[in-house]
Amino acid sequence: MNTAASSEPCIQQVQVTEDEIIAQLADGRVISVPLAWSWRLSEATPRQRARFRLIGSGQGVHWPDIDEDISVEGMLHGVPAHRPWSVAVPDRDSAQRSDDVRSKRRQPRRGKRRVQSGARGVRG
Repeated sequence: MNTAASSEPCIQQVQVTEDEIIAQLADGRVISVPLAWSWRLSEATPRQRARFRLIGSGQGVHWPDIDEDISVEGMLHGVPAHRPWSVAVPDRDSAQRSDDVRSKRRQPRRGKRRVQSGARGVRG
């Protein structure tokens, strides 16, 4: 049986600077991406950035203090982590406009429902 070396990229070492995330791969390549690609890492303290572990036999990196994961594939293919949408608190004026619009909405009609004629529900 012939065993071939894995062709999948594998991270051996990681370094996080003020500007970039640098990964040394097992095949000798060194890749880097801007730190801004990870909003969690860019907002983390240097101490939080320094505390990480390799996951998946070098397929990615995990920062437990900030719950961030970055894969070698993501770094190679240029896939930045996007910040999730936050729910904005409306200002008082926009809240008042929303209340005005809601009060002007047409209210549902009350009373007897019209019965439509047709084959459904008709007894013969």
